[in-house]
Amino acid sequence: MAAATVAALAFQPTPSIADPSGKPVSELLRDLQVMYSRTETATDAYNSTAVKLTRQRKRTNEAEQALTSVRSVLAESRREAGRLARQQYRRGDTGLPPVVQLLLTRDPRAAMDGVHLLERAAAHQALTVHRLVAGERRQRKLTETARSSLAKQQRLTKREKQQRDTVRSRLRQVERLLATLSADRLSRMRDLEGTQNTGAQQAGAQQTGARYTLMSAASFHRPKVRRKPSSSGARAVRYALRQIGKPYRYGAAGPKAYDCSGLTSTSWRRAGRSIPRTSQGQWKTLRRVPVNKVRPGDLVIYYKAASHVAMYAGRGKVVHAPRPGSSVKISRMRSVGAVRGAVRPDAGKRPLRVYVLPKRLI
Repeated sequence: MAAATVAALAFQPTPSIADPSGKPVSELLRDLQVMYSRTETATDAYNSTAVKLTRQRKRTNEAEQALTSVRSVLAESRREAGRLARQQYRRGDTGLPPVVQLLLTRDPRAAMDGVHLLERAAAHQALTVHRLVAGERRQRKLTETARSSLAKQQRLTKREKQQRDTVRSRLRQVERLLATLSADRLSRMRDLEGTQNTGAQQAGAQQTGARYTLMSAASFHRPKVRRKPSSSGARAVRYALRQIGKPYRYGAAGPKAYDCSGLTSTSWRRAGRSIPRTSQGQWKTLRRVPVNKVRPGDLVIYYKAASHVAMYAGRGKVVHAPRPGSSVKISRMRSVGAVRGAVRPDAGKRPLRVYVLPKRLI
């Protein structure tokens, strides 16, 4: 899925930034928003592959450890087989059956003792041979597993590098665009963005598709005070709020910097709940809840590609790591972007009976 996303990104047209000075501010803002969206999508793909690579490295290491162990056992079995072969040679066994040896001996008692010893030796030899054959079979299987695991790890490493390069390329496009703008045009663009966000909150629009709905402002009723978080949700919110001011950095999951899903996944991990690392993974696997019924700790997913995620903190606000060049902050839930939906990491957990909103939200 991640590889397909990056492949699709590679063929999407990039807004022209060769001569932005003649473009209206509204068009420049639109170009910048498209770039940010593509950067976040590429970052999500990179994060997904990074998670898979970490798991695959663990599997490869386990396969190699198992192979080392079976090689040690196999070597011991081979040494034991060699020792038995040398003993048999030194004994000069005639190969006669034990019954015949009993008939030919002058001391039947000694012969009987010898028969018992031979039986025990034969059983020991059979067990040694069995271990040797089983060990060789196990070694061949583990060798193939280790080779396959290493090959998959190498493919994931290559994919991760390609996706990392894609993210860096997107970031350079943003930097080049911003570098061409004067302070006045940057200020006008920020003002326009603020105006658009305010208008979106007040007016809103509803656009329904086969798999995507852009929620209208009317569907975003401010949650009532009685909608309290669970104990783990409250811990996740407190942790996320403590990260305010830390910079956005793609692929980062703390403690010094975060990307959007790095902030939400780390906050919930600190609250005792492990959730997927990426915003797409969070959207796909966690339980969905109506957006107008979110409670603190829930995750709000943005855009059709589920490329951005924020944590609902209360009173209609979210805490999130917005985009490159910014830092973790609190925003109005509706001002961040087009909402895809909301998910609840602690579904089934009862809300707290008493909950006091953090001062930052009052």
